[in-house]
Amino acid sequence: MSISYARRPVFGKAPDTLVVEEPLEVQVNGKSLAVTMRTPGNELELALGFLYTEGIIAAPSDVVSAKLCNDNPNVVEVFLERETELEARNFYTTSSCGVCGKASIDSVRVHSHHDVNADALRVARGTLFDLPEKLRAAQRGFSKTGGSHAAGIFTATGELVVAREDVGRHNALDKAIGTLFQRGALPLAGHVIMVSGRASFELTQKAWVAGASMLAAVSAPSTLAVDLATEAGMTLIGFLRGESMNVYSRPDRVV
Repeated sequence: MSISYARRPVFGKAPDTLVVEEPLEVQVNGKSLAVTMRTPGNELELALGFLYTEGIIAAPSDVVSAKLCNDNPNVVEVFLERETELEARNFYTTSSCGVCGKASIDSVRVHSHHDVNADALRVARGTLFDLPEKLRAAQRGFSKTGGSHAAGIFTATGELVVAREDVGRHNALDKAIGTLFQRGALPLAGHVIMVSGRASFELTQKAWVAGASMLAAVSAPSTLAVDLATEAGMTLIGFLRGESMNVYSRPDRVV
């Protein structure tokens, strides 16, 4: 699109590229479960990652089929092996805050089946310092628009396994987790999740449910994120920029 811009002392017009934001409806066994505002792309991975991190599915064998609706590319239809009594929650999710409208903290908690506290993961400080730039290099959408978040999953030696982008940071992580769910590569023991924004309660919970024992963010964590990471025995890192970071829980994994 064409925009007007001001750059001291110039005012002019120029072409600009914006990040796309559209609704995606997730249907389970023929019933609407959630609507999320997302950047188009990797819709099946997003839907499966969302269902996994909400505790609705646990393994690829739980899913009979997952496909885009023939009549509407903004609808994903997922059919499960068994009928599932889904909790009557308002699963409207926004690109900024994630899942909204749940009644209380208790209703947003999804406990992980994975004991991340026992993960013997150890990661060198130098490896961690390199992660933000590696994630940034994988952000092709951000390079064009400056408007997308990213989530990357790395090995303990800093090898990028998968990176995904989205206008919503929670969607980016669901897309990354959903990709590895499809590959049968969960849980994420021995891996590091790196996110481009802050470390929220919801992102920390998603990392825990996926079995990751280390979550790193370029910005700050919230108090609830730190509380949850401490409870889970997860290493939570914030302000990972340049050659500095803050470690808020389980610092023994950083060597």
